[in-house]
Amino acid sequence: MNKLFIIKILGILVLIEGVFMLPSAMHSAFINDGALNSFLIALAVVFVVGISAYFLINTKAAVTPKDGLAIVTCGWIIVSLLGALPLYLSDSVPTYIDGFFEIVSGFTTTGASVISDISAVPKSVVLWRSTTHWIGGMGILVLTLSLLPKIGVGGFQIFKAESPGPIAGKIDPKMSQTAKRLYSIYIVITLILFVLLMLGGMNAFDSIIHTFGVVGTGGFSSKVESVGYFKGDYIPLVMSAFMMICGTNFTLHYYLYKKKLSLVFKDEELKTFYTIIIFAILIISLNLFLNGFGSLKEVLIKAIFQVTSIASTSGFANADFDLWPSASKFTLLILYFFGSCAGSTAGGIKIIRILIVFKTIKREIIKVIHPKAVIPIKVNGKIINDKIIMGIFAFLGIYMAVFIGASILITFSGVDIMTSISSVATMLSNVGPGFKLVGPTRTFEFYSGGYKLLFSFLMLLGRLEFFTVIALITPKQSIRGDF
Repeated sequence: MNKLFIIKILGILVLIEGVFMLPSAMHSAFINDGALNSFLIALAVVFVVGISAYFLINTKAAVTPKDGLAIVTCGWIIVSLLGALPLYLSDSVPTYIDGFFEIVSGFTTTGASVISDISAVPKSVVLWRSTTHWIGGMGILVLTLSLLPKIGVGGFQIFKAESPGPIAGKIDPKMSQTAKRLYSIYIVITLILFVLLMLGGMNAFDSIIHTFGVVGTGGFSSKVESVGYFKGDYIPLVMSAFMMICGTNFTLHYYLYKKKLSLVFKDEELKTFYTIIIFAILIISLNLFLNGFGSLKEVLIKAIFQVTSIASTSGFANADFDLWPSASKFTLLILYFFGSCAGSTAGGIKIIRILIVFKTIKREIIKVIHPKAVIPIKVNGKIINDKIIMGIFAFLGIYMAVFIGASILITFSGVDIMTSISSVATMLSNVGPGFKLVGPTRTFEFYSGGYKLLFSFLMLLGRLEFFTVIALITPKQSIRGDF
């Protein structure tokens, strides 16, 4: 690896983080909420680190796969370490580890929190916490890619390492143009949702907080009751629609803009995603209605919001779904694992992987009857390379191994099995709330610092989809085949 070059790129990343931190600092100065000094100290550290890394190191190089992995993994860790400073310095959290957990949760768009009373936190800190959702949703490295050509760097290896899903797709031959177009779509969706929430009665501050949480599929709210604080059906329905939009592959939004409607409506992953959502809404609505949780309209609104929230891995809540019947909770738990579409801002295993797994199972069943049959796996009419299929099954194997191993470790904290399982599931899929002790009305505050660090690692693993992190730390002898 070209270590000096990696440090230089990380310097750019840190400087970008500082630019995004400025609005929160300015907001603190404007409303005088007592957090300004915390932001000034944090900004000083951020800009000193960033400027030192960028301007003191004069080197250029091509990005190798190993460099890309290092930049992405180290980048996410560094911005989280620095991003935690305002929370810790402003006493919004009791320890630096708590602040690190909170900001990792923000950047990875998980939305799990250790703060039980968000109303007691300075508003500027609440704004910064939610800003990390917006940055992390599309990926801070994707934004950095638009700047890399100016210093003579091509960035596909970085894009590939950070992109969610088994295949990293480009909508333009130039990687920087792909990044710019993706962010243009992202910004337009952000502005539209912000205006719609304002029209629904939210004030400007609450609108921007919930907009960042929806488009980044993060879930941080400015209210203790989350979306349940806001009365009426308008806000949950608007948010539900945009959670589905942001759980959709952003490449399809670009195709929609270019009026390539056939590519959108024929997309198998999109159709599967929407089918799963509709099916889950029907199951939960019926289950809630039959168990007396409200009128048909009331349970339908609750089901629509909670299903889209969990399926998109946003993690907002408009009801305490931990009190729902077992069938409803089990349906939501399945959605935790599935997640949304590849190329979206959401987490989870991704629908495209689930789709390819079922197609592969179907093929193997047919080959039992017709052993000599050659049956390629196709998605959207394109044959999927066997290497990609093997990668998907390897991903699922790693996912389940980490899930089982981490769940066992969490049980040693003394929590019940459901709390343990849902704690790990929500971290790996970047959802936010779980069940029992980490349900939608509770936080992760009671866990010790060691477990919070473990959860932070799991959130990063889930956001970077395992291989990026694991490949970076794999010993050289393992790469050569000596296991």
